Amino acid sequence: MQKYLSGILGAFVSFLVTVNVAGAQHAVADQNFTMALTGDSIITRPLSIYKEPEFVKMIGLIRSSDVAFTNLEMLFHDYESYPMAVSGGTWMRGDPALAKELNWAGFDMVSRANNHTGDYGVAAMEMTTKYVAEAGLVQAGVGASLAEAREAKFFETPKGRVALISIASTFASHMAAGRSRDNVPPRPGLNPLRYSSTTILPEADFSALRKTGEMLGLFTDQDGNPMGTSDDKPDQFKLYGRWFKSGVKAEIQSVANQKDVAEIVAVIENAKKLSDYVIVTIHAHEQKNRREIAADFIPVFARAVIDAGADVFVGHGPHALRGIEIYKGKPILYSLGDFIFQNETLLRLPSDNYENYGLDENAHVADFNAARYDNGTKGFPANREIWESVIAVPTFNGPALKELKLYPITLGYGLEVQVRGRPLLAKGDLAKKIINDLIERSAPFGTQIKMRGDVGYVNVEK
Repeated sequence: MQKYLSGILGAFVSFLVTVNVAGAQHAVADQNFTMALTGDSIITRPLSIYKEPEFVKMIGLIRSSDVAFTNLEMLFHDYESYPMAVSGGTWMRGDPALAKELNWAGFDMVSRANNHTGDYGVAAMEMTTKYVAEAGLVQAGVGASLAEAREAKFFETPKGRVALISIASTFASHMAAGRSRDNVPPRPGLNPLRYSSTTILPEADFSALRKTGEMLGLFTDQDGNPMGTSDDKPDQFKLYGRWFKSGVKAEIQSVANQKDVAEIVAVIENAKKLSDYVIVTIHAHEQKNRREIAADFIPVFARAVIDAGADVFVGHGPHALRGIEIYKGKPILYSLGDFIFQNETLLRLPSDNYENYGLDENAHVADFNAARYDNGTKGFPANREIWESVIAVPTFNGPALKELKLYPITLGYGLEVQVRGRPLLAKGDLAKKIINDLIERSAPFGTQIKMRGDVGYVNVEK
């Protein structure tokens, strides 16, 4: 009997020890958890050879985070695949070895859904997936079907599991992933968020445009049947594929596709149940008047994402900083601009790029750059917004946002083509200028940002 009781007591003690050890092992979820979040990475040159103090310190910042993220706006291949007829603006491609440079820099997760995902077709997209995986990076936003492109991908850390969901609202139509039906294979591609836009015009302008459409016979099809207008909606019409509506002032209103939103929300809700932190990221060029102001549908979508369980919303795409909102205690970063912007040092370009600028067969990449940017006097090289950004570093304690730091970076505005595009921490007046830009752009959301030294601190108590 004594032996029996001793055995029971021993088993009970063993159980308690096991529970305590398990509890100790899983208590890490209550520790501080930091993220290093960046915008677009268009990488065409190595990073690991540089040693400037501001660069080394920046790399250390990324590496010291519990998880680091960037948007990979590149394809990695050796030109095995031909360029598609429509690209994301130019045809992006980097040497496959550069994927490992991102890993060297400390990145763990990359988004793949953006307007360059399909520049060289499905084959190049799949090769990029292979090289990114071999570099040890978790990637989301593309797949062999819409279901796969939509799904979350996960990164394991000692302090918690992180989910990444990557979305694009800016893309050529051939890049969007599709479904299988009637035994037709699905289309590989990116995770799309579609939207519709309506152009609002004052009554006089609305009436004049409608009259012009009527005079040109644009409101009837080839058989003379009405199209683009409706007696039920006399205050709107469709012309050249766009909806126009009579209103008080001229503006463009946009609304996200609700079917896409519902499917993405379902993925987020599932990911939240399977992870400690959920990052939702969107590549969205769409703007309202200026590139630093997001189109109407984006803030609505961002808040729906947080409502669904996301811990942070990260935007990129316009190549400029957009404002920051703290919504229900979670950060919405409408655009983190550029992290690496080396689009002028691509190795090769398709014939289409040269033909668009009337360049002959003796022209090369540098000639294309000169024609596109008028020798650096217009476009990206002439816009300093493109070359100034931040690394956002939110710190969570469990599910609660404890702190949000903003580290200003410079990509070398005004420097030579072969130099600019690589990030370094900004200091002094430039750091102050970058944070002041964010203070101004975040004010409409009621967000307060203060500087301490060269770092911005967002007031997260909201």
